[in-house]
Amino acid sequence: MCTNGINTGQFSQMIDQIDDHIKLERRWAHMLAHQAGDAGFAQTNEKLHNVQALLDDVRAMLDEAKDALEDDAENAPGVTVNLV
Repeated sequence: MCTNGINTGQFSQMIDQIDDHIKLERRWAHMLAHQAGDAGFAQTNEKLHNVQALLDDVRAMLDEAKDALEDDAENAPGVTVNLV
């Protein structure tokens, strides 16, 4: 569906792609944090766990962005075109 010049289905898929990328980066941060911790690098371990938490926040915000996209599309005053 296209609303006000935005293909909302495609837009939503692009947000999902960003989320997939962030999910991968979170996994790497988690793995590196444990490697640092196992090596006795406490500060590095802590910082990487903080990165992991921030990436969790990013993923939550991306979910909120998808919800907002749906709300905006429903409330858009412009033209809506549906594929038949």
